[in-house]
This record gives sequence, C-alpha cells and structure tokens, in this order.
Amino acid sequence: MIKTIAVLGAGTMGHAIAETFAMNGYPVNLYETYEPMRNSVKGVIEEELKFLVENDFIPEKNIQESLDRITMFSDLKEAVCDVDYVIEATPEKIELKQELFAQLDELCKPSAILASNTSSLALMEMVSNISEERKKRTMVCHWYNPAHLMPIAELSFFGNMDEDIFKEVEELYQKAGKQTVKVLKDVPGLVANRIQQGVAREVFSLIEEGVASPKDIDKALKFGPAFRYATTGQLEVADMGGLDIWCTVGDNLLSVMDNRKEANPILREKVKEGRLGMKSGEGFFNYPADKINEIKNEFNKKLIIQLKTSQNYIEK
Repeated sequence: MIKTIAVLGAGTMGHAIAETFAMNGYPVNLYETYEPMRNSVKGVIEEELKFLVENDFIPEKNIQESLDRITMFSDLKEAVCDVDYVIEATPEKIELKQELFAQLDELCKPSAILASNTSSLALMEMVSNISEERKKRTMVCHWYNPAHLMPIAELSFFGNMDEDIFKEVEELYQKAGKQTVKVLKDVPGLVANRIQQGVAREVFSLIEEGVASPKDIDKALKFGPAFRYATTGQLEVADMGGLDIWCTVGDNLLSVMDNRKEANPILREKVKEGRLGMKSGEGFFNYPADKINEIKNEFNKKLIIQLKTSQNYIEK
C-alpha cells in the first residue's frame, strides 16, 4: 500500500499534484531545485486552499493540515529515498526525464513506483536507462490542469507492470478523489488530450472559415456538446441518439470537416504576433492585466461547481 509520496517539480502541475495528495491525507515530499519557487510555493498552495474554503469545498481546518503534510526539498536523494511513490512533473524534455529516471532508479528503494505526468512522451523511451526490474514499476500518471480541481487521472497499463501494482496506484488516486482512466496503449496524447485536440481542430477551423465569431463558437460548444459531456460520455450520447443516425451524420459531415495534420494557421499567426492568450493579455479574447486574477477565479469557481455536482453521479 502506498503511504508516502514524492512530487518532483513545484511548478503549475507539480505543486497542485502535491496539494491534492496532501488534502487527502498523504504526506508529500515536494522537490524543487529553483530556490525562489521552493521558498514561495507553499504560499501559492495556501492561497489555493483558502479559495477552496471560500467556495465551500473544504473546511478551513484543512488548510494548515494540508500544508503541514508537505515538506520541501532541494536534495533529490533526501526527497525520494524512503517514499513509496514518486511522480515527476518536470519540463517535457526527453533527455531530462531519461536522466531523472536513471537517478531515481539508483536513489529509490526497490519497491518504489515511479511515474511521469507526461502525456506526450513515450514511457519506454523515458525509462530506457533504468534496470529491467525497475521498468516493471514505472508508469505514466497524467493529470489535467488545474490538477487540484480537475478530477481525471490517466494511468498507464502498457504491459510492463503487473496488475497488482497498477491496482495499488489506482487505489491511491481513487482515495485522492480522482476518476481514473486505464490507458492500455502508449499513444501520444493518451485519451483525454486526443479527444480535446479533435474538438479544438474543428473549433479553430470554424474560426478560420468565418462561420461564427469566437464568442459564438465557444457558446455553441458550452451549451451544445459540452453541456452533455459534463455528465455523459460520447459513446453514451451516440447510443442514446442511435448509431444509425450517427453513421449517417458522419458520412455527411466528416468529408467536409478539417482533417489537417498540423496546428491551424490561425494559431501560428497568433503565436507569431505574441498573442498567446491570458499569459500575454490577448488571444482570441482580451485579458486586461488588472482583471486576470478575477478571470482565473471565475474559471476555477465554475470547475468547483462542476466538481461538487459530479460527486452526485460519478461511478464509485
């Protein structure tokens, strides 16, 4: 049974992964090499926990309890030597991850399970420099951003590990409040990101063709397909609508929809112009600097509402 955890990297994903496990009662070693981030990240986590209290998601006493369960480390060996489960959330560079996993193979106890938060790099390539025995205890455990609010966790089962090891990790995530997806094949993007990119490709194409404004395209998604997707999967929707109907509509529409194999030119142009979205103040929409925190909070409030509601219908 997994009792102790180490998270490597205290950035956007790493700190929220640590926060999630700590909120759910697990002691967490949070490793970060960059000193300013290491010194400030608990403050970031505290503010996020306060936001959860303000929105009636956790009781106030959980703030300090959660913070007390997180211990900061600058030394990798000290952070990982005694833990049961290690998940890295470092930059998506294959050489970096190969080197890191090789270090973990040497530093961690033989029973430790090693994981990566990646959704784009192949597992066996990342762990190519570790022992064959250790490879049997490695996996991808992919979270969605913001990790402390999004309930999904994609867990790999690619044939390198025994079922009982997988179930041990699956139980850990379920106890941490996650809805787990068992991914059976190592494909780029895993499951959720591939579905998301399929939707995004057509959304960007509709903008490119001038079919509707960005605001109305987002409205069509939010109050059309996504309204059902919040509670119902695509395959359930297809079954309810009738597979004969879906087959006919597919024949009529798919041949005229976007099938390109690279990012839409609209995206490339915006990136070239430095219009990167919220991080630059403008993307498809505008984000005034003095309103960004308010916009982020409103976004997260909606996720909390969905998360609360989802607890009434999710599979136990």
